Amino acid sequence: MIRHRGHALIAAVTALVCGIAIVVLVNRGHTGSQTAASGSGVSGTAGSVSSGRWVGAWTTAPASGEPGTAGGRPPTSIRNVAHIGIGGSKVRVHLSNEFGLKPLEISHATVALAAGNSAPGSSGGPGGSGPAATAGSMHGLDFAGRASVVVPAGGTVVSDPVGLRVPDSSDLLVTTFSPRASGLVTFHPKARQTSYTAKGDHASDTPGSAFTTKTAVWQYLSGVDTWTSGATGSVVAFGDSITAGITSTPDADHRWTDYLQDRLRTTKGAPRLTVLNQGIGGNRILTDAKGKYADQGLSALHRLDQAIDQAGAIALVVDLGINDIDDSSHKDAAQVVSGLKQITARAHADGLRVLGSTLSPCGGHRQCLSAQQQVREQVNQQIRTQHVFDTLIDFDQVLRDPSQPSRLRKDYDSGDHMHPSDKGYQAMANAFELSALRAKPPAAVN
Repeated sequence: MIRHRGHALIAAVTALVCGIAIVVLVNRGHTGSQTAASGSGVSGTAGSVSSGRWVGAWTTAPASGEPGTAGGRPPTSIRNVAHIGIGGSKVRVHLSNEFGLKPLEISHATVALAAGNSAPGSSGGPGGSGPAATAGSMHGLDFAGRASVVVPAGGTVVSDPVGLRVPDSSDLLVTTFSPRASGLVTFHPKARQTSYTAKGDHASDTPGSAFTTKTAVWQYLSGVDTWTSGATGSVVAFGDSITAGITSTPDADHRWTDYLQDRLRTTKGAPRLTVLNQGIGGNRILTDAKGKYADQGLSALHRLDQAIDQAGAIALVVDLGINDIDDSSHKDAAQVVSGLKQITARAHADGLRVLGSTLSPCGGHRQCLSAQQQVREQVNQQIRTQHVFDTLIDFDQVLRDPSQPSRLRKDYDSGDHMHPSDKGYQAMANAFELSALRAKPPAAVN
């Protein structure tokens, strides 16, 4: 299935001339959890149908076109590594050409379990999984029954379901091969996860020996859904670099979203929910990033619909606003809070409960001077006293140094005085009352 995002003006008909499969436009459907009786599109390779539902298992937020990739990456195999919190019996994969200016041809794509998966119950570890696949787990991906597909400029595509039993807390390898030049590569920067590339078509390789080039970004891959009875829905984390976890230990899955997923998976009586990370470093509520800062993404208000369009989404966690203040583009706290209220209202219209945060301390950071601190405190005051969100998560209170409230606690500071350390990210996850993530009727916003 293909969807058009509208960031490019080239019509889908352009892709038809390539003679490669084009499939119909279908909504990803966060509100329509499918039961086994209605699990449409299950291919013959998917094995026997079991009870469950489609739930988003992993996402990343496409940020922009990758610099230096005007012709795409032909002929290259890109092996993205994605950490799955709660697994299932089938998977489907989302690929994005959102920021491409030309149709993207994918002639071969696969999914497999990584051979270096962490032990069950762990959150990964330094070094990552590596590019080798677990023997017997490699599966080809089809799109409307064909092994190749063209993703229109500005569009996304979802693979047919494939039978692959994915354990909880495991790494998947999603490999794509593009044989010819396309346009800019849609990517997510600063992934804190090592992925791999190889020259030529190595999409079906189980050994990882051909994948000699490492990359610290995700390319084309935007999501993985699992068919599961182990989760009842998903929580979407909508934020900036703090949500993206850009100072967490690489290849360790130590973002606050990872720690929250661990709590939901292992805590007795906790809601069985997946946590989906839609954070982009430098992202702002009110202003699109442009020029050399384009990889900070479209504004939160412009990308919200895409962020919450996740299978099984029932709740949105919002941690945004510090970049609007720090670049001085918005000096009025009321503007920032108004933007947050708009996010809440639009999420409510889609049936999602909204949990939101105060802005965490940034004293000592080069962009967080006295004027920015004053606006930050005003924003936090309004968040605490007005009905901005359904539930408040007070990250400011959790992370601040009691003796210097404008600064991060020393052991929670990554060293740049704005972004948390691994310990700080864990403290953020521990601040959640897990029961608040359960689906409830949205409350009105003032």
